[in-house]
Parts: sequence; C-alpha cells; structure tokens
Amino acid sequence: MGQIVVSELYIYPVKSLAGIALQEATLEQTGFHYDRRWMVVTADGQFLTQRTHPHMALVKTSLADQTLRLSKVGFDDCLVAPETTQTKHFSVTVWNDTVEANHVSDQVDEWLSEAIGESCHLVCFPNDVQRQVSHVNARSDDVTAFSDGFPLLLISQGSLDDLNSRLDETIPMQRFRPNIVVTGCEPFAEDDWQLIDIAGIGMRITKPCSRCAMTTVDPETGQYTGKEPLRTLSTYRRQGNKVMFGQNVLHDQPGRIGVGDQLRLVTSQQ
Repeated sequence: MGQIVVSELYIYPVKSLAGIALQEATLEQTGFHYDRRWMVVTADGQFLTQRTHPHMALVKTSLADQTLRLSKVGFDDCLVAPETTQTKHFSVTVWNDTVEANHVSDQVDEWLSEAIGESCHLVCFPNDVQRQVSHVNARSDDVTAFSDGFPLLLISQGSLDDLNSRLDETIPMQRFRPNIVVTGCEPFAEDDWQLIDIAGIGMRITKPCSRCAMTTVDPETGQYTGKEPLRTLSTYRRQGNKVMFGQNVLHDQPGRIGVGDQLRLVTSQQ
C-alpha cells in the first residue's frame, strides 16, 4: 500500500444545509471547528434534515470573520452573528439525545422558514453544554455537537470510485457528507483500520456509518434522485438491515489537519 493522504476536508456549519470544502481544518473537542454547531428545528425542538426536507441542500453556508452567512438563489443573504445576545433557550432533540440550545434570532427564523418552506428555528450549540458520544468504545470526553452521533466521518476516495464503477450515473462525494476524504488506499480499506494518525492527531475508527435516504438527494437540485446509491450499495455493503459506507471516527486531541497530510496506520496504542 502506498502513501495515504487527506484529499478533501469538509464542515457542515448547519446540520443538513450545504457544507463547505476546506484546505485546512481545526479539530476541537466536538470535531472540526464550526462543524454542525447550528441546527434547524421545529417549534417543539425536533431537528429537520434532508431526510424529510431534501431542498435544505439548496441553502448554502459560508463563514467569514466568525459570522455565518446563509444564502439561497432568489433570496438576500442572511447573516448569523457569532455570539447571540438572545436569552431564549430551546430544548432540542437529536435522535435519542435532548440538549439545551441557544436560539439565534427571530429574524433568522423568518428567513429560514421562507427558504425551507416550513416554520422553523435556528439554534446554536452552547459552549457550556456537552453531548457525549453514545458508543460502547467511546470515552467520557468523547463529545459532539449536532452531528448524528460522532464528531467525524471518514471515507476513502477508493470506496466512492468502487461504488461509481457499479452505477449507471456517477455521484459526487458530497452525497455522503464526509468530514475527511483520503486517497491512496484500496476501496473500503478504512473498514479494517482501528487506530490512525493524521498530522500527529490520534484517531479511532469506531464503527461503520449506516446510510439513509439523504444519499439519494442531489445536492445541486435539492431533490430525490431515485433509489441510488442505496440500491447498489445494498447489494454488497449490507450489514443486517443497514447499508454501510464510510467510518465514524473519534479523535484523541485537538489540532489542525490539512489537505495533503499523510494518514498513518497505528498498529498499537503508543
């Protein structure tokens, strides 16, 4: 096996809205800086995603000077200040976890509600709240923000290339919303990794990522495209009643990683 290197890095500031490609990313306790720090919720605090609202993919995100910018074709941009002065709080639910979140503003809610087509609120993950990762191999300090369950998702380019070789129409990596993409290894080599090191940061490959209908949403159109890639993946990536693609990852310390950094396999605990 040749050298394995980081080829792409992504963050998704608002859960289920469009992501941002980076050349370098800062790892903090909950994952990449700004990754899934905001979330769209209903009036009763239930999170909204592309699983039921595929057109959420059309709301783009960008960051500048610690300010989040939301944009959508046909709309004026919406700016989200880095620190909210609102004292109103929401109790919000992400799958089986319920946490307290900060409400951003009524003005942002109005913009998002019109952009998404449903009354909703934007909330921010508070700095003084910890949402622990729920997994048998997780440590007490393994935490995440509004991700589904883990701070990082890693996929190899070889795995996507293998999938695309089986599809009638190729799909981009963005369908799978990874944080880290690597090249230089065989398809699905990441399935067999346990401990890795990127730029001196130790990481633990924790469990395969089960995929849902979000992978069938075209991020450019915000529409479902049919049964692919889940139909094809189910023919060779099924475990029980789930379809797996990519690996959930936990990291051991903060730091910075960049495109071009080498991934090193660690054979034992140092």
